[in-house]
Amino acid sequence: MENTKIALFKGKQVRKIIHEDEWWLSVIDVVSILTDSDNPRDYWYKMKVRVKNEDGTELSTICRQLKLVSTDGKKYETDCANTEGIFRLIQSIPSPKAEPFKRWLAKVGYERVQEIENPELAAKRTRMIYKLKGYPDDWIEKRMRGITIRQELTDEWDNRGAEKDRDYEILTAEISKASFGVTPSEYKNLKGLKRENLRDHMDDFELIFTMLGERSTTEIHRTEDSKGMEKLKDDAKAGGDIAGNARKELEKKLGRTVVSKNNYLKKPGSEKRLP
Repeated sequence: MENTKIALFKGKQVRKIIHEDEWWLSVIDVVSILTDSDNPRDYWYKMKVRVKNEDGTELSTICRQLKLVSTDGKKYETDCANTEGIFRLIQSIPSPKAEPFKRWLAKVGYERVQEIENPELAAKRTRMIYKLKGYPDDWIEKRMRGITIRQELTDEWDNRGAEKDRDYEILTAEISKASFGVTPSEYKNLKGLKRENLRDHMDDFELIFTMLGERSTTEIHRTEDSKGMEKLKDDAKAGGDIAGNARKELEKKLGRTVVSKNNYLKKPGSEKRLP
């Protein structure tokens, strides 16, 4: 079974599949783990009826029928839910085994409310996470600055006619192609990444040129008061070109490419290595 970022059921087998670029987990497997029911399918059916009678919620609406491998080796349509849906299901399971998950969810929810009231807390927690993963302080500073620059850019896109997700992906690809000669998805393939965050595996130069391309794009938007996707795409390429030209000049001096298949960190638990 492939590894997943979801570690809540570590040590337990939960069938899962990527659908629409996110993990979907077997509802029956989760119910089985958290209830020890002899018949998790029957438990799931009765649970849907109970929740609907209690608050009118149709739990089936948060599920998708996706094909998963069964014990006989064949694939069958199976109720699956994404991470958000699984968390919702956990809240509806009255089992002692579900209580630790519920307490964890409550703690996470409380922390998010704190971060909304005091955004500095979110930054501190992010720094701590990177520190625990083994990143050095100087890299963390660049990564945090990059996050701020990215947020400023997406705010500009939001205010200038771009729609989230699809348009953001198009504009980001324009900057990346001009900055590095590859799109983010091609860059991830080059580094052998799957669902990992590309920027978390960039070295100093890669982060710096990413920031330069995005910060340049933001400033061009503001200077030219750009509106609409076509103009934003032109600006994105122009901003990326600024970073791309700087990268090429550096590569001439260094005699090597900045765009690398190497990752800043190896897999979790191993020592740091630089390209």
